[in-house]
Amino acid sequence: MNFELTEDQRLIQDTARRFAASEIAPTLEEEESKHEFRAGRVAQMGKLGFFSCALPEELGGSGMGFMESVLMAEQIGRVSASWRVPFNMQNLGPALTVTKFGSEAQKKKYVSGWVAGSQLGFFAMTEPNTGSDVASMKTHAIDRGDHWEVHGNKIWISQAHVGDAGLLYAYTDRAKGNKGITAFIIEPKTMHGCTARAIETKLGLKCAPTGEFVFDAMKVPKENVLGKPGNGFQICMWQLNQTRLGCAAGALGVAGGALELAVNYANERTQFGKPISQHQMVQAQIAEMAVEHQAAQMLVYRAAWLKDHGKPNQYETSVAKYAASEAAVHAANECMKIFGSYGFSTEYPAERFYRDAKSLQVVEGTSNIQKIIISGMACGATPNRE
Repeated sequence: MNFELTEDQRLIQDTARRFAASEIAPTLEEEESKHEFRAGRVAQMGKLGFFSCALPEELGGSGMGFMESVLMAEQIGRVSASWRVPFNMQNLGPALTVTKFGSEAQKKKYVSGWVAGSQLGFFAMTEPNTGSDVASMKTHAIDRGDHWEVHGNKIWISQAHVGDAGLLYAYTDRAKGNKGITAFIIEPKTMHGCTARAIETKLGLKCAPTGEFVFDAMKVPKENVLGKPGNGFQICMWQLNQTRLGCAAGALGVAGGALELAVNYANERTQFGKPISQHQMVQAQIAEMAVEHQAAQMLVYRAAWLKDHGKPNQYETSVAKYAASEAAVHAANECMKIFGSYGFSTEYPAERFYRDAKSLQVVEGTSNIQKIIISGMACGATPNRE
C-alpha cells in the first residue's frame, strides 16, 4: 500500500492550508462573535477549485477526486469547522447528487453554480420530529398537474436562509412508505410559498448559517423533480454516503487542530519547573489524541480511495465518519483540559474546537446511526454499497 500523497495532492493540500491561514484565521474570532457568514468567501473557495471534486469537466469538475476533497476539507477544518461545511453544501451534497441522478437540463442549470460558489446550496431532510428516521418525515408534495405543491417544514438545514438552490426530500405517496419519497431541486428565494428563517441558538459552528424552511403550498415545477417520483429515499441515502465523508474530513481537521494547539501550549506552559509536556499525565493525553487522529486519518483516506476507485464503500465511510467524529470530540476535550482554566475561556480556540466538534457526532447520521450501519454490514445483514 502506498501511503504517500502525489505531488499534485500535496499542492492542493498546501493551497487549502494557506487559504485557511490567510483568508479565514485572521478574522475568524470576530466573525465567530458576530455569527457572521461571508458568502464571498464561498465564491473564493469555488475559484480555487474546492468544490470541483469528483465531477466531470463539462460541469466544472477539475479532474480531482474524493481524496483531494478530503485533503482540502481537512485543512480548512483545522482552522474552522464552520468553513468546512460548504464542501458538503456545494460539492459533496447537491452537485454530486444532481450529477448522478439529474437530467441533462438540471445538470446544466445548477451544477456549475454550486461548483463556482456563486450559487449557495443546501439539502433539506431534517424536520422537528424527523432526524435519524428519514422515512418519518411529514413534509409532502401534492401533484397539481403542471406543478407540485409542497407543504410542511424542515429544520436544522445548513445554509437554508442564504441558499439559492438545493435539494428537498418530501413524500409524494405516503402509502408506499419510503418508496413514496421524492427528491426535488428547489429555489427558495424565488419559489412562491417558501419561507426561510435563521437559527442562531447554536452551541457551535457560529459562522456556518443554519435555518429552517416553512412550505405553505410552495410551487415546484415538474421539471424540478430529481430522478423519478418515489426514488427520493434511494437518492437521499446515496447522498448521505458522500456527505458523511465530508464530515469525516472536517472531523480530522478538528482533531488535528486541537492536537496541534494542545502540543504547542503544553510545550510553552511551565509548571513545577518544567513544560507541562514533560509531565506524564499530559504526555498520556497527547499520545491518545495523536493515535486516535492518525487512526481516523487512515480510515478517512481509505474511504476516499475506495470512492475514487468505484468500489463499495458505505461500510468504510461510516467507519471513517464514526471514528473521526469521536476522535475529534475526544481531542477537543483533552485540549481543553490541557489548557486548564484558559481552555474554558473564549479568548482561546480550545473552547471553540470543543463546541464545533460536538456537531460532528450528529450531522449526516449520528454516531448511533453509524454504529447501526457498521454492525449491520459487519454481521452480514446488509450489503456494502458504493
